[in-house]
Amino acid sequence: MSPPRPPSSPPPARQPPARKAPTSAEVARVAGVSRTTVSFVLNGVAHQGISEATRERVLAAARELGYTPHAGARRLAGGRSHTVGVLIPRLKHLYVDVFLAQLVAAVNDRCRALGLRLLVEACGDEGAEHGPPPSADRVRALIRGGAVDGLIAFGGDAALNRALLEGPGHGVPVVMIGLDLPGLGTLPCVGSPGVAAARALVEHLIAGGRRRIGFIDYETHAAPEGPADGPADGPADGLVPPASRTVGEREQGWRAALAAAGLPAPPAWCAQADITAESGHRAMVALLAAAAAAGTTTTIGTGTGTGSAETNDTDTDTDTASAHASASSAPPLDAVFAGNDTIAFGALRALREAGWRVPQDIALVGFDDIPLAPYAEPPLTTVHTDAAAHGHAAMDLLAALMDGRTPERSRIELPTRLVVRRSCGVAG
Repeated sequence: MSPPRPPSSPPPARQPPARKAPTSAEVARVAGVSRTTVSFVLNGVAHQGISEATRERVLAAARELGYTPHAGARRLAGGRSHTVGVLIPRLKHLYVDVFLAQLVAAVNDRCRALGLRLLVEACGDEGAEHGPPPSADRVRALIRGGAVDGLIAFGGDAALNRALLEGPGHGVPVVMIGLDLPGLGTLPCVGSPGVAAARALVEHLIAGGRRRIGFIDYETHAAPEGPADGPADGPADGLVPPASRTVGEREQGWRAALAAAGLPAPPAWCAQADITAESGHRAMVALLAAAAAAGTTTTIGTGTGTGSAETNDTDTDTDTASAHASASSAPPLDAVFAGNDTIAFGALRALREAGWRVPQDIALVGFDDIPLAPYAEPPLTTVHTDAAAHGHAAMDLLAALMDGRTPERSRIELPTRLVVRRSCGVAG
């Protein structure tokens, strides 16, 4: 006798047919217009004589049907990618540079409001094993390949800058972050007056009696190797000879303020970092050592700045190292200007580890006024630059150029302001 058969499984339930994606023809039918009009409206093709009422009708029909144009079709229809590119010097900057992150976020806000996508491209890659990637070639590929309709960029090396200058010739407008960048004067730009702002910051220190004012610069691109007579360990020790690097706006302001006051700016008073707090710590250690070795405590009269410094009543850093450093010797510098606030945080820790009090022994100031600056201990004196305003202004300028409009201004200068807090030891 054969075994009984197992009960047969019920047939699978029939799945409802997948809903067919809406087409531009359906949008045209609902809106009561031609497919060409739908294409022009949804692909942002300007100057076609389409009224605002018709445009709104097409957009409403597309929303009702859930229609989204295919990216490839959009490029074919209007010759546009509806994508904006932002070129940053290094990818790691987005992780550690608050100013840059805020600027990119502001550009993204504008892009979303305009129905555009945002592409962030890093021009440098510290992780490359065989040298930096050909950033100029990557920029040319973006421009010539139609990947972006416009670019917002920071200046780079000569090769990268030449690639950026090619953008307008290929129908891709470029807006620079930074005013009057060398070799890029023909491109529209948005920025703040860095030299004047840095000079005002250093003059504030001088007005408070500081005379031995060091500076920590920062490099956004790969640091140079330095000349043969440079430090034995190269730039990794925090010091890069001025002859081997580009003098930035903030350093120019530092030097201008010291020169106007008849104060020196010897090489030992200038150190190099990148944009991280770690590099600021390293550069501060090197700066203190170099200034002490140069014997700066005996080169400037009697003013140390400590007599005019505002007392930090809430500073409880009175450990043995601090008491020893303050009682046994004068500090090699009486103030330090860190090129940005993130660097200043690292420098602040290095000063504490060396036993120097801020601001009683050595004043410390930064630049950018990042959100954490008021919460340093002591709170950080700095220069306020509005990162979001930079991003919004750059994107507004770029959007006008992408639409074929002539902007009212091609050079937009945004204001800065000195923000005085306790780290400088000078009342505002």
